[in-house]
Amino acid sequence: MTRVRMDLFASLDGYTPEPDGASPENPMGPDWGRLTAAWAATRTFREKIFGDTSGAGTTGVDDAYGRAFFENIGAEIMGAGMFGFHSFPDDPEWKGWWGDRPPFGTPVYVLTHSAGRAPIEMEGGTTFHFRDTTVEEVLAEATEVASGKDVRIGGGYSTARDFLRAGLVDDLHLMVAPIFLGRGHRIFDDLAGFDSTYAVTSEVAESGVIHVTLTR
Repeated sequence: MTRVRMDLFASLDGYTPEPDGASPENPMGPDWGRLTAAWAATRTFREKIFGDTSGAGTTGVDDAYGRAFFENIGAEIMGAGMFGFHSFPDDPEWKGWWGDRPPFGTPVYVLTHSAGRAPIEMEGGTTFHFRDTTVEEVLAEATEVASGKDVRIGGGYSTARDFLRAGLVDDLHLMVAPIFLGRGHRIFDDLAGFDSTYAVTSEVAESGVIHVTLTR
């Protein structure tokens, strides 16, 4: 049975970064590297994102969650910002931040007002589809394509908020980095009591990252 999954990063003071100051070298803005440093150091990240098969990288608790991140995914949904439209809104040749072989390997549905774009087929099984519709409608399409596998909500901030507010997320994995950002988006504002319908567990990794899981 398909479940809707989401993995989010947050700081100790509850922020996730804004993409202000994004560039091809730093696509999610200057705070993103600090927030995701432990995840980027894992063996799984290095292999899946950078294609590094040398075995380098951490192999502890962070890596275990990293491996789970890629398991049993049949489709992905992301917002225009995560695809990179905030920096390249009018470039018809723009294919996202992810290089020629994105790490998804599934159909990816991009929620955007630029929905007239044709699908983009990439290496490794990723095809980007562009939709200007509701979260319920795009989830129904992604669920059908996933064929019993899970649908992952990839963010960014506004897309994550829309799915959380609509009560559509079955499994939330929150990675709380041991840093204070003092700026950005506060993703759980106005979501008081959100956890009441979930079983909640937490685990602290060797890096100091707190992995909080909410399972419905």
